[in-house]
Amino acid sequence: MEERIKTFEEFYPFYLKQHSNKICRLLHIIGTTFVLAMTLTAVLYLNPYWLLFVPIVGYGFAWVGHFFFEKNKPATFKYPLWSLRSDFKMYFEFFSGKITLNSEKD
Repeated sequence: MEERIKTFEEFYPFYLKQHSNKICRLLHIIGTTFVLAMTLTAVLYLNPYWLLFVPIVGYGFAWVGHFFFEKNKPATFKYPLWSLRSDFKMYFEFFSGKITLNSEKD
């Protein structure tokens, strides 16, 4: 039986390994950008309708990356909240230059 990860500090390196394919990482970054843009649009225009599409767009890009490029099962299925947190952490680390699309450099 597989042992569960107990802390976010243990989880995040596992998360990055599950996102080692550069196209998968890029699709996550694109999806997260759309999620942030749609959320901002919903707030600025006081239109919650936009929020209906946030999970579809966010998970859509991510799951295409996992199923077709990474060829693994998304960590979201087992660790949903840590995966969401990790997705934003990876997103901001990418734009701050801390990580790259090439996982070997992380």
